[in-house]
Amino acid sequence: MFYYNNYWGMDFIWWFLMGLMLVWIFAVPYDIPGQRNRSVNPLLALQRRFAAGEIEPAEYQERKKAIEMDFIKQHQSPSA
Repeated sequence: MFYYNNYWGMDFIWWFLMGLMLVWIFAVPYDIPGQRNRSVNPLLALQRRFAAGEIEPAEYQERKKAIEMDFIKQHQSPSA
């Protein structure tokens, strides 16, 4: 029962599968909640501040309108 030149007891395929699993866990760019690709959404940040009581309703409405107008300006198609 000697494992001479046999990858320390594991065949090459098992080492390959272990490496593949490590790549899958750490390098695959899927959006894992709370981990990667945290996008900053200004409207959500504003809603959180309003819900926490940091800003008044009038200020919330004013800023929300400004955010929405900025969004509309960014997504308008140029007219010729």
